Amino acid sequence: MGMAVDVRNRIAKRAAKEIHDGLIVNLGIGIPTLVADHIPQDIHVLFHAENGVLGTGPSPDPGKEDPALCNAGGFPITTVLGASYFDSATAFGMIRKGYIDITILGALEVSEKGDLANWIVPGKRVPGMGGAMELAQKAKKVIVLMNHVNKQGESKILKTCTLPLTARKSVDLIITDMAVMEVTEEGLVLKEVMAPYTVDDVIRNTEASLKIHAAVSTIE
Repeated sequence: MGMAVDVRNRIAKRAAKEIHDGLIVNLGIGIPTLVADHIPQDIHVLFHAENGVLGTGPSPDPGKEDPALCNAGGFPITTVLGASYFDSATAFGMIRKGYIDITILGALEVSEKGDLANWIVPGKRVPGMGGAMELAQKAKKVIVLMNHVNKQGESKILKTCTLPLTARKSVDLIITDMAVMEVTEEGLVLKEVMAPYTVDDVIRNTEASLKIHAAVSTIE
């Protein structure tokens, strides 16, 4: 099922709370690109794009787009003071050397062990894996933003992924339109629920086993 703009922004706003001063953060295509719009002005962060930009800012206002400035997905961006430009080889070198503190990615499926599948649905044409494989393996923290269920109403958070994997045991935190779940050595831990959903709603729509945090909070 499709996701309304306000719900997408709600997920992005929650993800922005994971970003602290001084971090280098890579934003994937889709919902993750909205995260830059929700960073408080007193938080200084450098957003990294695989096409060769360090220091991207919020989305430009309509009519203010610069055709020479875009992210890895081809969408218009702004830059902040101190931004730098370089080739894609340098951008990927930064990823592979482990300089990215957080990567925020979209996903098709995530397993309870933190396996990530986000690059292909068999039988459908795709441009390729892009930087997802390197980012999932090399970033210090991996956050996934996604729908909780697919178009058929089936859970996208599974015991075992059914789609080809991007990386194994790579995801640290999952934020959906229903909940916030942390991947731990003991399994998935439900920490927050997005109103109007309840803990029971999340359990019912999650194939993976869930451990319930002792103090589950609700995001109003």
